[in-house]
Amino acid sequence: MSSPDRSSTPAATADPVLARAMKPVNYVVERFIPSALIFAIVLTLVVAVMALVLTDSGPVTVVMGWGTGLSGLLEFMTQMALVLLLGHALASTRPVRALLARLAGIPRSPLAAYVFVFVIAAVASLITWGFGLVVGGLLAREVAAEFSRRGRPVSFPMLVASGFSGFVVWHMGYSGSGPLTAATPGSFIEKQVGHVIPISQTTFSWWNITATVATVVLVAFALWLVAPRAVPASHAVTADALAESDQRIATPEVEVPADRLDASRIPTLLVGLALVAYLVIHFTGGGTVTLNIVNWMFLALIFLLSRNAFEVMALVKNAASNVGDILLQFPLYAGIMGIMTASGLIQVLSDSIVEVASPQTLGFLAFLSAGLVNFFVPSGGGQVAIQAPILLDAAARLGVDPSVIIMSVAYGDQWTNMIQPFWALPLLAIAGLKIRDILGYTTVVLVVSGVVFGATMLIVGAGV
Repeated sequence: MSSPDRSSTPAATADPVLARAMKPVNYVVERFIPSALIFAIVLTLVVAVMALVLTDSGPVTVVMGWGTGLSGLLEFMTQMALVLLLGHALASTRPVRALLARLAGIPRSPLAAYVFVFVIAAVASLITWGFGLVVGGLLAREVAAEFSRRGRPVSFPMLVASGFSGFVVWHMGYSGSGPLTAATPGSFIEKQVGHVIPISQTTFSWWNITATVATVVLVAFALWLVAPRAVPASHAVTADALAESDQRIATPEVEVPADRLDASRIPTLLVGLALVAYLVIHFTGGGTVTLNIVNWMFLALIFLLSRNAFEVMALVKNAASNVGDILLQFPLYAGIMGIMTASGLIQVLSDSIVEVASPQTLGFLAFLSAGLVNFFVPSGGGQVAIQAPILLDAAARLGVDPSVIIMSVAYGDQWTNMIQPFWALPLLAIAGLKIRDILGYTTVVLVVSGVVFGATMLIVGAGV
């Protein structure tokens, strides 16, 4: 997709003071943080060396643990890939795109537009993270096009930054990898803890809901404060340029009898209705929300909102390009888990955490460590797979509720996404921008959200 016609570097005079103050950090992130795949490889080597140095394991044990572990998360990997694939496809359906176009006409001023895009993207991210990422990018484009048609200047990088900032609450919501994994029977978390942890104790706990609302309100206010009041020409983008770079689902021609079936509404409608029937039976029979159930809900919506099989296949094809990183990296994360388990490194690391933490501070320290680890393992599911076994063992020894640990990892994971470019790439591809265009704004979101997340963990820990 071609980029909209605009300069890639915002004018310094339009940057608020706080955004300019964070530029050294942004410079380091952009220039010296390698790809997520390289991080996964480096982390594998680091863990292997740690296992050799800190345990009695030899090279054979480490290599065998790694090789055996590679296939340990295949089901989980598929579930995570489907979350992104289906969320992306759902956001690109015609009814959702039409809704976003109507929503784009609501804000009347640039400042209102920035806050509006953030709030909508945050709500979408709370529904499912793949959906939220795509909605944030598409809505930013729609709002920019609407303001262009009105002849009013608006900062396109600021709109895109606002859309990506909605991602800062994704792990607190309905598709949170950590809470859903803990609630799924047979997951590695259930095997370690001895029971499932229902989402009523994590996602829908009073303290997580309170923290979610506080984060959205405070981040919205922060974005309003840092938004450029005078929009330079380098920030502007025209409706025509956006239309030229847009990716819409084309309607294929019906040439042969087989095409008529692909173009028929009936097959996809029947599948969508069958999925709805299954979900109704599942919940009326006492079933709970799991990763699989979340995926089937969004699959049902895709079939119901799409006009035919042609459209469903096109949506999935467009979304599939964003899934490859997950499929490639998760076996490496699983191999890291295999090394830690086979060598006993989990126990060693757990011992070190127990020595410095208390029941009151474990959640807060887990949050900070998760924020750091997210730079190396930017997948929420992969991070839960690596960190949860260590932290849950420490929680059991300190008498801390495992739901606190699950959410502390969730908070840390979503927190540093604001300056970790991995998950910004799909949204930036939709917008036609580079990571440096938005980092000055999303770094501010990192600071504000970090205060809320850290305070929440300390408050919850004080109640232990």
